[in-house]
Amino acid sequence: MNGIINVLKPPGMSSHDVVAYIRKITGIKKIGHSGTLDPSAVGVLPIFIGKATKAVDYAIEGNKSYRAELKLGVITDTGDKCGNILSNYDWRKYIKEKEYNVQLNNIMQSFKGKSQQIPPMYSAIKVNGQKLYNLARQGKEIERESRQIVISKIEIINSSYKEGLALFDVDCSKGTYIRVLCEDIGKKIGCGAHMSYLIRTKSSSFCIKDSYTIEEIKYLYESNNLLQALIPAEKLFYNLKKYVITDKNDINRFMNGCSIAINDTELENTQSQSQIVTIYINDEFIGLADCYKDENNLLLKIRKFFV
Repeated sequence: MNGIINVLKPPGMSSHDVVAYIRKITGIKKIGHSGTLDPSAVGVLPIFIGKATKAVDYAIEGNKSYRAELKLGVITDTGDKCGNILSNYDWRKYIKEKEYNVQLNNIMQSFKGKSQQIPPMYSAIKVNGQKLYNLARQGKEIERESRQIVISKIEIINSSYKEGLALFDVDCSKGTYIRVLCEDIGKKIGCGAHMSYLIRTKSSSFCIKDSYTIEEIKYLYESNNLLQALIPAEKLFYNLKKYVITDKNDINRFMNGCSIAINDTELENTQSQSQIVTIYINDEFIGLADCYKDENNLLLKIRKFFV
């Protein structure tokens, strides 16, 4: 069994727990996931099965979309509602009720575009072979390098001045921590904040409306219908150009890792130096190839096989 399942991760399970659950019900060992979600968060978690696990790294590179809730005035050690409360502030002293939405929106919009973000201590990032959250649980805090992130959209959906809450949608690049974004918004206001709710609505090309609960996945497997939930790995590369190899000699050379010369006007005209394309042989998706130019020819060479 090979393919990708768009899972709706429930609260209380880690991303690893979801992988372990699907391994248990299917008996398949080669399973992975892309884009870790915190145990308290819910939403889209693509699960890769069999040969499709080769596509995990490419899915991680995709943009993400979230719906999150911001709670003003309460700072926690984890940046979300699961952490210990470190301090409480009255947000009413920092932001006026009549101007609540306007001020909050203006501050949120200031985070649009490229910026630097420091990953939280409570994260799965490894430093010198140790996961940060393990160090954080020992009461240790180490210096972390900031990372460039991109927020392309941030929009308030609903808010409550009385509760100091704001529900908002955000579209962002990989590696963006919404917990840190909430904390940074709180810092800019002056009263601090944490993330009280998070749901991932989109990961790369996987949307929440097409996701399956773990209960649905179990039912489909037990009724021998799990294949209907499997998405072929090549669907992940819908935005890449496609090239079909037909010549038998070219097929043999390509499958043995050699570069082959091709004639393709569209690829010739759209590329500057190099690009990645999907490769098909007899209508079967084979993998990804680098398409590049030398002095005389347009060439293809395998980047990753999926067969």
